[in-house]
Amino acid sequence: MIFILGTLKENGAKEKIRLIEQLEEQEICRYERDEMLPSIGVAKKLAALLDTTVGYLLGENEDNQLLKNPKILQRLQDIQKLADNEQEHIFITLDALIRDFKNRKAYAS
Repeated sequence: MIFILGTLKENGAKEKIRLIEQLEEQEICRYERDEMLPSIGVAKKLAALLDTTVGYLLGENEDNQLLKNPKILQRLQDIQKLADNEQEHIFITLDALIRDFKNRKAYAS
C-alpha cells in the first residue's frame, strides 16, 4: 500500500483521494506507513482511481501484472456469464488468435 499511495502522492492524486473519500490527512499517512488498512469501500475507490483491481492493490497475485487490467477482467466476467457452449466457442477462437500471434512473433524473430 505504501508504493501505491506514494505513487498517488507523486502524481498529485493525494488531494483527490482525500476529497473522494473525505479522509483525514492522518488516515492517508497511516495507510502509507502500513499502520492501518483502508476499508473495502476505500480500497475499491483507490483501485478505480488507479485503474486496477483491489486484488492487485493487496498483492494477491503472484504475478502482479496478471489481471491488473480492468478491461480484461470485465471481458472475463462477461464470458463467465455465457452458456458453456458459447464460452467454448470464444475460447477456441481466442486460442487460435493467440497461437497465430505467437507464431507470427516467433517467425519474425
